[in-house]
Amino acid sequence: MNIMDFNVKKLAADAGTFLSRAVQFTEEKLGQAEKTELDAHLENLLSKAECTKIWTEKIMKQTEVLLQPNPNARIEEFVYEKLDRKAPSRINNPELLGQYMIDAGTEFGPGTAYGNALIKCGETQKRIGTADRELIQTSALNFLTPLRNFIEGDYKTIAKERKLLQNKRLDLDAAKTRLRKAKAAETKSSIWAEEVTKSEQELRITQSEFDRQAEITRLLLEGISSTHAHHLRCLNDFVEAQMTYYAQCYQYMLDLQKQLGSFPSNYLSNNNQTSGTPVPSALSNAIGPSAVAPAGSLIMASSSNLNDLKELSGSRKARVLYDYDAANSTELSLLADEVITVFSVVGMDSDWLMGERGNQKGKVPITYLELLN
Repeated sequence: MNIMDFNVKKLAADAGTFLSRAVQFTEEKLGQAEKTELDAHLENLLSKAECTKIWTEKIMKQTEVLLQPNPNARIEEFVYEKLDRKAPSRINNPELLGQYMIDAGTEFGPGTAYGNALIKCGETQKRIGTADRELIQTSALNFLTPLRNFIEGDYKTIAKERKLLQNKRLDLDAAKTRLRKAKAAETKSSIWAEEVTKSEQELRITQSEFDRQAEITRLLLEGISSTHAHHLRCLNDFVEAQMTYYAQCYQYMLDLQKQLGSFPSNYLSNNNQTSGTPVPSALSNAIGPSAVAPAGSLIMASSSNLNDLKELSGSRKARVLYDYDAANSTELSLLADEVITVFSVVGMDSDWLMGERGNQKGKVPITYLELLN
């Protein structure tokens, strides 16, 4: 029975405190009560903590999007994390592409140029997929986890103490209001003297509790500078992980390029026509064919070949390296791998020759040609 009486009294006291805070808060909003302002240093610390929390959340979420673009996969990982279970391993996009390429190359035949190239490309894509997986794991451990620990740990503690400070501040201002009212009533009647004494004692207690909570909150907030220093180290780890990843990918592609470059030239020219960045015909004709010839021309249209074409006398057979769309009726459209007859014309630009295919004639760019012996 005594325990029940105690619980009822505690409940009534808590309800009274809550009501007092609600009244004080409402009167402050209506401009009918004074409000104790926090010192400037504490306000700055609170602002810095809030700013840190907001930007940490944004950086963390966008990093997650960068590392895992699939929103469904992110949700699945979040659920498994909350269940404290390890998410099932899934094949990533580069690995899946690599497997498709390997399967296609095997189907077409490893002995064929295209099949062999597909297999080599597939193996490289799978290596990139492995590097991508390592980047995600390293970044999650060294960068995302510390950021998440701050949001879900340190900042929650700060927010809890900040809310407690707000409550202590409301209690202090409510005590000030009651004392002020008691003193005003005392001037009219001496029976309020006891109420004034009680209010003064209550004010001393609430002031002491407020000062103590303000100090606790200040000490926590001053740790934000240490948090920034820790996050800086984590950021360096993230940058290093990215640097390692991109360096690996670059080396893998260099090795792949060398492997593909070992194929016979008749295969290379065919592949190069679609491997470069497509250039619209209108743009090609506007700035000149020699300026926008596909990247493969740097290999196939060697300097000796170009010199032979520019110094051509008489007519010769030439193989077309890339498709070319004629800009006007004076030019001749070309198809990759076809053989045409070319010859020079007096007064013509050295970057062009006259091409002939059956009864069709027209100017053709020399960077699209390879002379045949």
